[in-house]
Amino acid sequence: MNKGELIKAMAEKAGFTNKDAATAYEALIASVTEALKAGEKVQLVGFGTLEVKNVPAKTGINPQTKAPVQIPACKKPVMKFGKAYKDLINQ
Repeated sequence: MNKGELIKAMAEKAGFTNKDAATAYEALIASVTEALKAGEKVQLVGFGTLEVKNVPAKTGINPQTKAPVQIPACKKPVMKFGKAYKDLINQ
């Protein structure tokens, strides 16, 4: 399912127009992005939790030259699905 298909499905299930569903989708993405940038967790009860993890700097190896390469620290968005959602999918 791509973005357009998701928006269409949202519109059908909620009784919205495609334009209203697209607006709701964009608002959801913007709100989640702002919260994660601010360092907050986003908990969607019954679905999962989105958060940002700090990945420490490490030394890697360039596969062509076998020379060590320093990989800088970064932040990584992570999604953990809730038990109820996992159970729903595995039925």
